[in-house]
Amino acid sequence: MLRFALTRLLSTIPTLLLVSIAVFGLIRLIPGDPASLIMGDLADTAALEAARQAMGLDRPVPVQFLIWLGKALTGDLGNSIASNEPVLDLVLRRFATSAWMVLIAVAIATLIAVPLGMLAARRQNGALDLGIIAMSTLLVSIPTFWLGLMILLTFGLKLGWLPVIGYVAITSDTKAGLIYLIMPVLTLVLHEVGIIVRMARASTLDVLRLDYVTHARAKGLSEAAIMTKHVARNAFGPTWTLIGLILGNLLGGVAVVETVFTMPGLGRLIVDAIYARDYPVIQGCLLFVAVIYMVVNLIVDLLYPIFDPRVTAQ
Repeated sequence: MLRFALTRLLSTIPTLLLVSIAVFGLIRLIPGDPASLIMGDLADTAALEAARQAMGLDRPVPVQFLIWLGKALTGDLGNSIASNEPVLDLVLRRFATSAWMVLIAVAIATLIAVPLGMLAARRQNGALDLGIIAMSTLLVSIPTFWLGLMILLTFGLKLGWLPVIGYVAITSDTKAGLIYLIMPVLTLVLHEVGIIVRMARASTLDVLRLDYVTHARAKGLSEAAIMTKHVARNAFGPTWTLIGLILGNLLGGVAVVETVFTMPGLGRLIVDAIYARDYPVIQGCLLFVAVIYMVVNLIVDLLYPIFDPRVTAQ
């Protein structure tokens, strides 16, 4: 297991290097000049050039990249152009907001969707199966921004049960923080349930067709025992991989949901930074997202043998 983990960690180094090059290069394609943005339209040429020199924008792009990468390796992602706040502190604070929302949503969605998917597979082609498939297809088809707006309109404006504006961190006030998370978490849960149900159903159907399940039935085991002791663990492997991908994707930023519910998360930070031409924040956020994605995938790979006994980490 340790050797496998070290191998995977080493394999992420080239990936991170390529990602950092891509991030740095793509940012330079965004129209606009940070120095012009800071100095304003009325700045003269001398002041503008001085600002460019102070920010290192007068140097060749490869030199700029090496300087930025060297600082990034030490945890220095620069300062925000808009707020002059250290980018790493800003990213970590916004990521904490996104992490609470995403982790709760994925956990609830998994607890709901996996049993539903297995139940649908057990009742394949029956009324229950068709109903679950129809529900999951509908949930996947609904855009998250529209779903979020409908939830906001229903529970926030019409019923008045939940706050529609603002945010309170769970770390500062647990009860209030959870109340503010209800609607965005519900939006993510409904959408992700549709995705996970389909995978859980498909993987369960594959396992139900295997010989050892037929053998278990021939031995006279009940369907409940077969599903819980023989099918569930073996069928959860592919679903666990999908959950890892969903988790990494959502932790990278759920900008739409965060914008709808005015959540100060990482996704919204990226969007705001793009509009403000805040190069350091954009670069820091995208690099952080890539690191989070790879960390999540590494954790998924390490835990995979626990959920699927047919796989060993070597």
